[in-house]
Amino acid sequence: MNPPVKRRPSGRHHGNLRNDLLRAALELVGERGPHGFTLAEASRRAGVSVAAPYKHFADRESLLAELAVQGYRTQRERFAAALAGDDDPVEQLGRFAAAYVRFAAEEPALFDVTFHAGIDKSRFPGLASAGDEVSALLLPVARRLTASDEAAFELLLRVASAAHGLAEFLRQGLFGLPAEALPATESRATTTARTLATT
Repeated sequence: MNPPVKRRPSGRHHGNLRNDLLRAALELVGERGPHGFTLAEASRRAGVSVAAPYKHFADRESLLAELAVQGYRTQRERFAAALAGDDDPVEQLGRFAAAYVRFAAEEPALFDVTFHAGIDKSRFPGLASAGDEVSALLLPVARRLTASDEAAFELLLRVASAAHGLAEFLRQGLFGLPAEALPATESRATTTARTLATT
């Protein structure tokens, strides 16, 4: 009598391989930053062979690019929800700035992949498109407060830059313990955005 044939489980090694690799890579980014791990380490963390990722990703940057797309999509969802809370464009920009800070605090690994990984967007059209979707959501708000598309872009750039700086300061502990300082930092971001939008 022949022994029963052992079959590989169909879960993580087949249908879920891509998601398992993305999850493992995001965990590693959270622990070491976007430049602190290899594709082989992500494979081991996901429980697959070091050759397995190449079924889905050409290299480590391709894996990071997919995570960055997730980062932009998560931002867009958060920002859309924030904008929906008010019809006044000044208040909407304030709510956007606060949501930006909260995204950085609550999704630090996605934030780092999106803004600190140094991914070449020319290699990944989907990444550029995901970023454009965020801009397309926010630019019409700024346009309601400005005389031209160029001025709207500049206003949005100033608001986003201020929110980004506050988010970085928060994460670095410049305002105290980040979890405790988050509400005050959101308030700072909101006030700064309102000021930029009305001057």
